[in-house]
Amino acid sequence: MSNRAESVLVGLIGEGVMPSLTPPMHEREADVQGLRLLYRPIDLLDLALPATAVGDLLTAAGRMGFNGLNITHPCKQLVLQHLDEVSDDADRLGAVNTVLIRDGRFIGHNTDFSGFGSALTDGLSAAKLDRVVQLGAGGAGSAVAYALLKAGVKHLDLVDMDASRAAERATELSGLFPVANITAHTPADLKNVMPLADGLVHCTPIGMAAHPGLPLDIELLEPRHWVADIVYRPIETQLVREARAKGCDVLDGGRMAVGQAADAFKLFTGKDADRDRMREHFLELIATEESALVKAAH
Repeated sequence: MSNRAESVLVGLIGEGVMPSLTPPMHEREADVQGLRLLYRPIDLLDLALPATAVGDLLTAAGRMGFNGLNITHPCKQLVLQHLDEVSDDADRLGAVNTVLIRDGRFIGHNTDFSGFGSALTDGLSAAKLDRVVQLGAGGAGSAVAYALLKAGVKHLDLVDMDASRAAERATELSGLFPVANITAHTPADLKNVMPLADGLVHCTPIGMAAHPGLPLDIELLEPRHWVADIVYRPIETQLVREARAKGCDVLDGGRMAVGQAADAFKLFTGKDADRDRMREHFLELIATEESALVKAAH
């Protein structure tokens, strides 16, 4: 027999979450630390439930003794109305990806931004942050931009195919970080802003297995630039590969994925995850996936 204090029961609510690597990362780290943790994906598609069911699922999880839940697309904003308390950063971002269940109360946090922040510190500790270009101002891009500004970026160039989305995001962030200079651009402006930038962060689907290719003209990169990608399937995107070949310091998308998981692990268990060990396991999981894909193709 076990209760909330003796073991940890957590889950992941979202659409298409069955292939997520978060459950095995949490379970392996808990095993190594001698903790009893079970992590279950709760897939809205498999359950034939709409995103608006997130409130009912939270209530059910609370009744069934869950310690917490991770929340992903398309529920990160919808979940807010069902929470009793929200961390300052999650409130400012208007999105929650981690919910703690404590004494019948639901407490929301955001480890998307903190995960990227720790990735930047761990993987690009010497990166100059005076001026940064970010490609993509969508959902993931919001958290990354917030993390960059919290890390001390003075001038952030937000580049998006949707000019109005970039402008809206720049306005929101300017309200949160009034000292920073945040400007909105379309890809046509890259030739003008890249020569002024210290680094580039990529937050669009380009480079994913289903969307191969480069998000910008690689000739715009110089060896002095650092480059961070948040895509991790594959771990070695074309952008990461070609940027490294040009002499740029690079950060693969796995760093943010591990950072998010490690921060959520600390919230769920109260224990610090060994980030290097967790990344090692993450890379093993990715390698196994990629090997299976190669075999299937033959």
